[in-house]
Amino acid sequence: MSRDLTTVVLNALDDQTVYPFFAVDLMFDGGNTLYLWTGNGEQVIDGKTYIGTGNLLNISTVEETSEIAVKGAVLTLSGVPSEVLSLALSEPYQGRRCNLYFGVMGDTTSYVELFSGYMDQMNIEESADTSTIQLSVENKLVDLERARVARYTSAYQKSVYPLDRGLDFVESLQTKEITWGRKSGN
Repeated sequence: MSRDLTTVVLNALDDQTVYPFFAVDLMFDGGNTLYLWTGNGEQVIDGKTYIGTGNLLNISTVEETSEIAVKGAVLTLSGVPSEVLSLALSEPYQGRRCNLYFGVMGDTTSYVELFSGYMDQMNIEESADTSTIQLSVENKLVDLERARVARYTSAYQKSVYPLDRGLDFVESLQTKEITWGRKSGN
């Protein structure tokens, strides 16, 4: 899928000096969202305060193809502070949302979403001085590969639509003998 860059991003990329950045939203349960960006200090982008990681945040290549294909990415965060490490260890993360953005800073800050998907696997390497977290994220298209379990039974239909009686007689039809095209008994 091609990305439509905003006019502000295109104009900023044309400037003499360009300040590009990447930003990441990691949405954990309970409203715990971790906002990181590749700059220094805190940066407010679209009303959200992102924590600067400098060169400690590394984002692998985000690949897109013309086919419908599931491509993921890997986020690596080095020099992880203890509060982020404790969040990584205590919060359920698999299947939670993750968004990656590319932006340009200038007179105004503009960005475009590069990737939207789900957190998959997290590997943590700890040493005496620092920790490194490597997080694999999957594209939203991975949902297309998951089996959808639905049964055409009255019980299943009522679990989705409690007042629907449309499948109440399906089970009785399983053994019903239907005579077609002639009178019964002849």
